[in-house]
Amino acid sequence: MDASTRPPVPSRKDDRSDLRTAPIVELALRLGALGLLIYVAVTLVQPFVAVAIWSVVIAVALSPAYERLAQWLGGRRRLAAALMTIACLVVIIGPATWLALGLIDTVRVVSTEFDLSALTLPAPPAAIKAWPVIGEPIYQFWELASTNLADALVKIAPYLKPLGTILVGVAAETGTGMIKFFAAIIVSGFLFAPAPRLVEAIRTFARRLLSERGEEFVALAGATIRAVSRGVIGISVLQALLAGVALAVAGVPGASLITSAVLILGIIQIGPSVVLIPLVIWSWFAMDTMAAFLFTVWMVPVNLLDNILKPIVMGRGLQTPMLVILVGVIGGTLAYGITGLFLGPIVLAVIWELTATWVAEHGGGAGEAEP
Repeated sequence: MDASTRPPVPSRKDDRSDLRTAPIVELALRLGALGLLIYVAVTLVQPFVAVAIWSVVIAVALSPAYERLAQWLGGRRRLAAALMTIACLVVIIGPATWLALGLIDTVRVVSTEFDLSALTLPAPPAAIKAWPVIGEPIYQFWELASTNLADALVKIAPYLKPLGTILVGVAAETGTGMIKFFAAIIVSGFLFAPAPRLVEAIRTFARRLLSERGEEFVALAGATIRAVSRGVIGISVLQALLAGVALAVAGVPGASLITSAVLILGIIQIGPSVVLIPLVIWSWFAMDTMAAFLFTVWMVPVNLLDNILKPIVMGRGLQTPMLVILVGVIGGTLAYGITGLFLGPIVLAVIWELTATWVAEHGGGAGEAEP
């Protein structure tokens, strides 16, 4: 055979290059397949993450009461779990139904009694025209609204549409959140009975992750959840209940809507003062003097209740400084919504304890090294 027709013989250098490339390609394919599986798993589980977190929070927060109930029932843990779940649903569904019905009634009253044709606006002052840049448009719109309010509202309707879309989205999200919360209560009922085994599994994982202080951090997370449950949600519910009783007795219009606002503002750490202080001022113009005085005497302590009880309740059973817990509650709520109400303080509490331990050990080591 002629040398020119002979097939080329691969060099040893090319063989070594192929041997090095094959494992890299195989590793890349495996990592790609693993990443795809993880992505699909996260996509499937994501709708249930909020329900799972709330289920764990409810189970941990109510575990002391559940253990006492199970002991009172002679160790029948399943019966105690069923009774605890039913009690939670009754406690939540009852006030929620009252608030929803009151809100519907408020909307109905507003829609029936608010007559747009009977609403009139005074003519705009002529001095508005002298305002720079915005004076003339404001004057013209005000003059149109004073003569024909319906046409004025039609004119600004396109600008109000985004606001309506946002309000509808908030209402839909609130409804979905309530459904998830009811589902979380039911799921938490199935966590009560096997709770000791689940806690032991979490402790085992924590010991493998942090051998020295794993169990301590698990206990810290549980104590933080219970402290936040009592100090934030518990006090907010108490404030809303006391405010709702006063509003119902005084016959304040839209009592259920105001009560809902007090509850929500308390949970998201804004505080009920935004609603209750204007309400107290309004009572002195709309009620008799004695009724307004009694209403004020009741509402002022209710408004200050969280400032008095929260440091006492949330600081009980925790070694983490109160400021760290409050920063976690507020920051977690702003960053992750209602779920961050618990995740924020837990993360900050664990980070605080890790930092304190590292500083203590580092200081102790430095002290021992000195002569």
